Amino acid sequence: MHTHKNHPFHLVDVSPWPLMGALSAMITMIGIIKWFHMFNNSLFLLGTTITLLVMYQWWRDISREGTFQGLHTFSVTMGLRWGMILFITSEVFFFISFFWGFFHSSLAPTIELGMVWPPKGIETFNPMQIPLLNTLILLTSGLTVTWAHHSLMENNYNQTTQGLTLTVILGIYFSILQGYEYIEASFTISDSVYGSTFFMATGFHGIHVIIGTTFLLVCLIRHLNNHFSSIHHFGFEAAAWYWHFVDVVWLFLYISIYWWGS
Repeated sequence: MHTHKNHPFHLVDVSPWPLMGALSAMITMIGIIKWFHMFNNSLFLLGTTITLLVMYQWWRDISREGTFQGLHTFSVTMGLRWGMILFITSEVFFFISFFWGFFHSSLAPTIELGMVWPPKGIETFNPMQIPLLNTLILLTSGLTVTWAHHSLMENNYNQTTQGLTLTVILGIYFSILQGYEYIEASFTISDSVYGSTFFMATGFHGIHVIIGTTFLLVCLIRHLNNHFSSIHHFGFEAAAWYWHFVDVVWLFLYISIYWWGS
């Protein structure tokens, strides 16, 4: 088979994962409808399991292409960089919609809310307790992931391992504290527009923290398997960019919803 090419781009091999991913997403969505109408989540769990397996195998293949097969040339990594930049930009606009909803309701509370913000009957969280601790945790994790990145660029294997491990631990700690906060909450997602905007904004941020923690954990495993070099580690760089984005969103959430909004 003639494998020579006169260009730096990566033409992907035939893969079953896009079709499998689409089918598993369809099964998951049908499973959600079945769960809502028939109170049976078996199809949803099956679809989710297949989706997770497809994700694992698809990203495993991409890791192999970039690591062992040497297919991620400079042109390919530039494409990946722009892809990640545009993805994070779309995420910024995703969160802007939640802030828009929050400020639309809070800057001019209607008569249905008692003309006050927070609405009558809503007992808000103390911003100086768990929310402040979570802010410190995420700011510290931003420092540790930057430490890990600079250590990687300086070929310092041990410090990269330490920085990444600390970041993953802080991410897990944040999620545990947010879960505890939700359990202790005196209001629910159905309690006026405050409950809706609070749980939508902080909940989606929480999901992003879990995804980011998983992203960094995979980077830690890949680092321990020597997948990264000081000049070829975009997988880790993308995870760091994503983590910094999650940090910044939390600062806006803390200042607007927890501190000003309460």
